[in-house]
Amino acid sequence: MRLTPLSTLSLLSMAVGLSFASTAQAARPEAPNLSNSEFQQCLDRLQNSSKFSGVNNSTFNNYRPSQPDPSVIQSLNYQPEFQKDVWDYLSVLVDKERVEDGIQAKRQWRDTLRQIESRYGVKAEHVLGVWGVESNFGQTLGKKPLFESLATLSCFDRRQSYFQGEYANALKIVQNGDIAPNDMTGSWAGAFGQTQFMPSTFLELAVDFDGDGRRDLVNNVPDALASTANFLDKRGYRTGEPWGYEVKLPNGFWAASNRKDKKSISHWRNQGLTLANGSTLPSDLSSAGLLLPAGMEGPAFLVGKNFDTFYSYNASENYALAIAHLSDLITREDSSKTDFVTAWPTDDPGISRQQAKDIQQALLNAGYDIGGVDGIIGDNTRTAIQQYQSSRGIFPADGRAGQKFHRAIVGNTAPSNPQFGQPSNGQPLNPASADRMGQLIQQQTSNPNTYSTQPSAQPSSAGNTRYRRITGADGVVKLVRIDEGS
Repeated sequence: MRLTPLSTLSLLSMAVGLSFASTAQAARPEAPNLSNSEFQQCLDRLQNSSKFSGVNNSTFNNYRPSQPDPSVIQSLNYQPEFQKDVWDYLSVLVDKERVEDGIQAKRQWRDTLRQIESRYGVKAEHVLGVWGVESNFGQTLGKKPLFESLATLSCFDRRQSYFQGEYANALKIVQNGDIAPNDMTGSWAGAFGQTQFMPSTFLELAVDFDGDGRRDLVNNVPDALASTANFLDKRGYRTGEPWGYEVKLPNGFWAASNRKDKKSISHWRNQGLTLANGSTLPSDLSSAGLLLPAGMEGPAFLVGKNFDTFYSYNASENYALAIAHLSDLITREDSSKTDFVTAWPTDDPGISRQQAKDIQQALLNAGYDIGGVDGIIGDNTRTAIQQYQSSRGIFPADGRAGQKFHRAIVGNTAPSNPQFGQPSNGQPLNPASADRMGQLIQQQTSNPNTYSTQPSAQPSSAGNTRYRRITGADGVVKLVRIDEGS
């Protein structure tokens, strides 16, 4: 997500791409009751304010929301207590599936990327890294109506002045004819398009790369990728330099993680640092700072100016490292190993999106009502994991989806129908022998989430009584009757 004022980066970085909330559960606030009359009065004031002087009345009125969206205020005030560990963060953003999608995108858009690299001096794979992290190569653009979201944020709660400027800029984009009104959807905070620009950044840096007269970052991939390259270029990208590289620290070496304290490569050589494979540090970085995202025991990196430009896209070192790592794997066109040379200092690494889907399917099979299977570990999934852990004496019951939990639940839950849900290894899930509710259910119906308490050989006179198994917020599992007449 591109945010021009630095003061807003910490506020909005939580809205980037696929929401990366904490593993420790923070209570999600209830959606507030917002007064529509107060909302409409606010919009009247905004329409006549100096910030909207460049928006004509017809544009303002044509896309004026009829009511506010309380859910965006809910998202604004939902800040989990702890961030994900770096290995959890990267395992979802840089997995085999995303690397393979990136390699395919590189081949599909090879000519366009070559032209972009020639014009802006930004390496093609670095642009692809941003595209992959921001929207999964255009597969996840966000569905929130921007005018409704930004108007609500302009009139309620915190940072109203900032969001008022973004609301005005979003209206200008449509007024200028760059993007169709129906395509103005994105994150709750207002980022949109293939590489998730904020409206102010769009007006500053979006380009019409294919020359069709419109800067369309939603439906036009060349425009979106070129605009991303233009962003990186304007933030100080250095042509021909790598972002950095993984390094090996010498025995007895100690230093704090401080990527901003850049030293010459000769300095780091003299300190005894080498590439992770033991080779001598190359001379292709003018200067570099040391990044230790998991401390001295984890992977270490020397990062240069281009890493800083990734960071400027969204103020998070883990985010920038995800772009850097994904871009390297796409460059090598190798998805066989997505780990760094040095292992993370944990005995419970993060999971891939496929493994996240395995976990979600297994939770559904066990009767937890988490919604659909999408590979995104959100609030409902984390709550269900926490309840599952508590019910089976797994400690800590922290709601985290790691490799240990994946092994535990994939080996302990399964539907009666073996084709409904498969783990990543392709083997059927094993039945839940310790599932007390499963012992009460004698026959699964054609719907995998509904069950019958009547053996097929002994139907009741009123027909088969059907139930759905639900795990409530209090952790209590119950059968809810859903047959005819209930």
